[in-house]
Amino acid sequence: MVRRRAAALLMGVRLVVAALLLGWASVASAQQAIPIDDSFTVSARFESDRAKYPRIRLPDLALQEGQRIWFDRRYQKIGDRELHLDAFLPARNRANGYAIVWVHGGAWRSGNKSHGYAMANLLAQRGYAVLLPEFRLAPEAPYPAGLRDVNDAILWAKAHAGELGVSPGRIALGGDSSGGQMAALLAYTAGSGLYAPAAADTRVHALVDCDGVLDMTSPLALQFEDAAGDSSPFARWVGGSFARAGDRWRTASAAQHLGPDLPPTLILGSGQPRFTAGKDAVLAALAKAGVRHRFFAFDDAPHTFWLYQPYLPRVVAEIDAFLRPPALKRGSR
Repeated sequence: MVRRRAAALLMGVRLVVAALLLGWASVASAQQAIPIDDSFTVSARFESDRAKYPRIRLPDLALQEGQRIWFDRRYQKIGDRELHLDAFLPARNRANGYAIVWVHGGAWRSGNKSHGYAMANLLAQRGYAVLLPEFRLAPEAPYPAGLRDVNDAILWAKAHAGELGVSPGRIALGGDSSGGQMAALLAYTAGSGLYAPAAADTRVHALVDCDGVLDMTSPLALQFEDAAGDSSPFARWVGGSFARAGDRWRTASAAQHLGPDLPPTLILGSGQPRFTAGKDAVLAALAKAGVRHRFFAFDDAPHTFWLYQPYLPRVVAEIDAFLRPPALKRGSR
């Protein structure tokens, strides 16, 4: 009898282990099925940029006492596909009640949430909760999937504001390069029903755009973003060149959604006008609406200036100066 029970128990354990292994294999299989474009990495960009900018260097990441980091928190699940975010949280005695959802760049097809770690760390040391979401990129899912994912991350941040130590009405949205383009588009279309249900409150307290194109249809943007036609990165994301998918290019341009209810906007540039194409129309609309705004450009900086010293501390200082109270009395949400 004892032997039979032992054998049955052993068989049960084997079945559980087999089920776990099968489950892990299924998860691994699902993850392996996700196409990945690893063409944009920080190290590759650094090696390329330092030939022209020899003084740049990669920043260290040093934590302050009491800082916390949440890794790979699931904010959405689409079928078997999990979407995660990392959160850099300030020490509780330094928290200022504000959060920033930051969208990474990579030409809509590449990049990683980890690229924002250095900036997120410094902002957390100034009291901000910074959320870095992964989202579906062009090789996995075309426009507008990634935009809907980021809106889901905003909704997750609002739903978990208490755990993050922030106010749901003090969540800003920012991004760099293609992530800046996405952030601007989402900030300016909140409530429209374009990239989230109209009833979903994806409005943000402010927008921070680091060298992200604001009007993909402007002559300057088209000169570069449409240069390779259907093979251009933006065209691959939206499903065609400007000639073939012009309506989508217009819909996916923040400057095509200007109005009186825009959020306060900070635009940071590298000094290379192509990457902030459309900013003049945006700044004019913000001024007309009486919405707080600022444009600052570095002199002769690499496009990905936010990744490097000596630019990163100034980027963080500009963001902090723009977002901290009472900077956003007008337009506060």
